[in-house]
Amino acid sequence: MKFSYFACIALASTAISLSGCGGKEAATEAVADTNAAGLEVTNARLVLPAVSGNPGAVYFDVKNIGEANVAIRKAAIKGAASAQIHDTTEWSGQKVMGEMGPVMIPAGRTDTFKSGAKHIMAFDLDPSLTAGSTTEMTLTIAGGKTSTVEIAVVGAGDDR
Repeated sequence: MKFSYFACIALASTAISLSGCGGKEAATEAVADTNAAGLEVTNARLVLPAVSGNPGAVYFDVKNIGEANVAIRKAAIKGAASAQIHDTTEWSGQKVMGEMGPVMIPAGRTDTFKSGAKHIMAFDLDPSLTAGSTTEMTLTIAGGKTSTVEIAVVGAGDDR
């Protein structure tokens, strides 16, 4: 009986002491750093859909400039209601596109998100996103760190 009483006190003390670790300073620091994830994104562009109302696609190259492997868990596009990481695979002789899980980027390696392979789908695009403008993409890795970059907005018929 005494053991469970002391275990409860120890557990409560640990929880209280750990709750002080996530103060305002940590949240402010994460927002201020636009590349906490250690990713270098180049050649990024949002390709607008040919038919208004359809989703757009985001293509880019991403290099892990950190010393540890990272996994991109999600993406957000400013001006899109939602975004999903997609991949194109072959299933029963047919090319099929669908949402995929986290994308592992080994330390020092570069991966390409391109048409017909891994890419980001951007849904319910704001009409203010027009060819020739720019927007922002934020990639979130496992653990919650983010990398935010400015990306070009291009028309459906423009070079992908």
